Amino acid sequence: MTKLLRRRADRVDALATTASASEGGTSLAADALRRMSRNPVAVTGAVIVGLFVLLAILAPLLAPRDPFFRDPVLRENLRPGSIPGPMPGYLLGSDEAGRDFFSRLLVGSQQSLIVGVGATLLGLTVGMLIGGLAGALGGWLDTLLMRLTDIMLSFPSLLLAVSIAALFSRGSQLTVIIAVAVVSVPIFARLLRGSMLAQRSSDHVLAATALGVRRGTIVFRHMLPNSMGPVLVQTTLTLATSIIEAAGLSFLGLGDPDPDRAEWGLMLANAQRILDVKPELAFYPAIAIIVVALGFTLLGESMREALDPKNRR
Repeated sequence: MTKLLRRRADRVDALATTASASEGGTSLAADALRRMSRNPVAVTGAVIVGLFVLLAILAPLLAPRDPFFRDPVLRENLRPGSIPGPMPGYLLGSDEAGRDFFSRLLVGSQQSLIVGVGATLLGLTVGMLIGGLAGALGGWLDTLLMRLTDIMLSFPSLLLAVSIAALFSRGSQLTVIIAVAVVSVPIFARLLRGSMLAQRSSDHVLAATALGVRRGTIVFRHMLPNSMGPVLVQTTLTLATSIIEAAGLSFLGLGDPDPDRAEWGLMLANAQRILDVKPELAFYPAIAIIVVALGFTLLGESMREALDPKNRR
């Protein structure tokens, strides 16, 4: 009887693979991409994100000058009430220390991308581990893990990130990544756990269970892949909040204390002292943070709508 059930289970998996590979069918991902390509909001978000990633990767090559070099000629023109503005060779002029502001703005995009992607991937990995165990195993482990995530969710995200960053004796880029990642862990955990619980009662999982398919196979081949849609959407949205929260920690002085580091949050903090002299030193980093966060948000919301079965035509 066991061998018969096993053969039936293998036949069900084979039929599912054949059906998904058939030429007449359209996968959910392909259908979502098709609809997103026709959505102006999604295209706008994708263009913003694509330009940001491209600039961040090519920043060291695109920067016209060394972003850390304090030009002695510019420093001679620095006065208590005057900072050089745009001039030949310096598109946006100088900062408060005689460095090329445009080059620092470009390199700052690379630092924001590293922190945002690093924090999101770390939070996604830990959150999926917690949510996957809770959703797959259930029972007392589910209760314990979800109560821990509830405790973490009870704190405001920025306050929790500040508290975690303050625990380290010395701030750095790594401490910012860890602090921002911890904030996103409970979000990913609850989202994946909820999706897996919904999959647990679905017809194809019940059919596979009735056919005697192993629990591990059901989890990794049926429940987990079908639960990843909302998680991928949340990943895109979390990238936006990670960049904002990382900039907030640097602005509060909980990031890398090196004043020469080109990072948008730190640049925004340094500009507060001379806001009445040259407000552009604060405006440009703030606008960059807002635009990049908006791009990820537009892309994430469009992805959520495209993957929602209720919106399928």
